[in-house]
Amino acid sequence: MATVTLKPIKTPELIFEGYSITPDAFAGKTAQQIAGLTGHEGKIVTTIGDFFEVSGNAGETAADTDIIINGDCARVKYIGSKMTAGSVTVNGNADMYLGGWMKGGKIYVTGNVDSFCGIQMQGGEILIDGDAKNHVGCAYRGDWRGMKGGTIRIRGSAGNDIGTFMLGGTIIIEKNAFIHVAPHAEGGTVIIKGDVEGRVGGQMVKGDMYVLGKIKFMMPGYQKVGTVEKEVDGVTQTFDHYIGDLGERHPKSKGQIVYANLYLKAAA
Repeated sequence: MATVTLKPIKTPELIFEGYSITPDAFAGKTAQQIAGLTGHEGKIVTTIGDFFEVSGNAGETAADTDIIINGDCARVKYIGSKMTAGSVTVNGNADMYLGGWMKGGKIYVTGNVDSFCGIQMQGGEILIDGDAKNHVGCAYRGDWRGMKGGTIRIRGSAGNDIGTFMLGGTIIIEKNAFIHVAPHAEGGTVIIKGDVEGRVGGQMVKGDMYVLGKIKFMMPGYQKVGTVEKEVDGVTQTFDHYIGDLGERHPKSKGQIVYANLYLKAAA
């Protein structure tokens, strides 16, 4: 594996749209060529070299290329967007659209991320040590196609609209979430290990949700149907099983109506 290291040397006056910071765009290029790859700051066309010191040459392919960013990228959008292979490590924070539309590879952020992390993700892995803001693994605004595959793990807390219009894949929030978990979802799995304010599974058609903490305000469209044991992220626990959203249309499979599943950890 070849490693390309980026070190921030200038803070964007607005926001740097770093859509070229991907193993796919770096593959086969020297450090000098990588520094010349374009981005945008508002309407102005800029380059990676305007904001980062670049060292190391990329591998021949995306799969052979690791990118390490040593410094804060809280004002750098689109890191790892549309990547298909390889890895990106951000030793700091990252801005919006991290890993958006990605199809493969791995992204690791040691800090926090802004909104739209993993938007319309199709494959690969995203790991965030800190918190995420809103719209994790969601659909693009005005679209109905959310995350389709891959895994997003947030070790901190997240905001609202997690997995909106989700179709597949897995989102794991290891602490708390605010509101709107998997709204309009038609597949996939969302795991919240902490508490949720409410609006869990609103207009959800199918898929699975797990809440290991408490839901302050339960959606009225969910009906308890039993208590089950389920293995969640490697740990077997007891859950109250709810189905819903009963007010939403649902498909049938072998003559049986398919509902979304909400598993709420049972009281000890």
